[in-house]
Amino acid sequence: MTKPLVALLTGAGVSTDSGIPDYRGPDGLWRRDPEAEKLVTYEYYMGDPEIRRRSWQMRRRMGNLAAEPNAAHRAVVGLERSGVPVRVITQNVDGLHQRAGLPARKVVELHGSARGVVCTRCHARGPMEDALARLDAGEDDPPCLVCGGILKPATVMFGERLDPAVLGEAVSITQACQVFIAVGSSLQVHPAAGLAEVAADHGARLIIVNAEPTPYDEIADEVIREPIGTALPAVLGQLDGAHEGGRPGVA
Repeated sequence: MTKPLVALLTGAGVSTDSGIPDYRGPDGLWRRDPEAEKLVTYEYYMGDPEIRRRSWQMRRRMGNLAAEPNAAHRAVVGLERSGVPVRVITQNVDGLHQRAGLPARKVVELHGSARGVVCTRCHARGPMEDALARLDAGEDDPPCLVCGGILKPATVMFGERLDPAVLGEAVSITQACQVFIAVGSSLQVHPAAGLAEVAADHGARLIIVNAEPTPYDEIADEVIREPIGTALPAVLGQLDGAHEGGRPGVA
């Protein structure tokens, strides 16, 4: 029988073991420094040059481009390579699922990618590492090299809408899967959080792996509070070859 399609919605908690802080956990970035949220809010970023300078310095200081995949990312790749159809819908912008070896076509980046930059005027794109190199060379708010417009990370900031095509792909995957695992996400940011309910409504087995309670725990088939670095590999290991039948998967 066809192996079931496994969809994972991954949040910031998946990348904390790689040294990238989460945002809303007990030690999350927004709890430690509520003002930091302005640095990734579109209205503030576009309207205040000082916010932009601070935002660029934050990215330079955090050094997230050097982060390496951890056991959770590798476990997802292991499941995919075993022949189980896997799709990842991620709220993360770090690109670590792809760096771990998951094909890019199997990753839906709901909130864009911090590995690139985009011009807000002409929409030209380029690598983040080039923009950071310009900071190292002395620029504090590097403009677009094509048109001089305001440059921003290729991420969806607070106050920006998700790309409808990207969201549509995420919804389609969620409706088609037989197993939906929400891992490392507070499930508080919509519309991504609502995918958990969409999955359950379409008959998927809903598994939530997160350190703190989420609004969707009550409808989940299983809730796991153990550390993600050990819990997710265990869950995925159980899925590998353990399920048969159901709706056809997507290879």
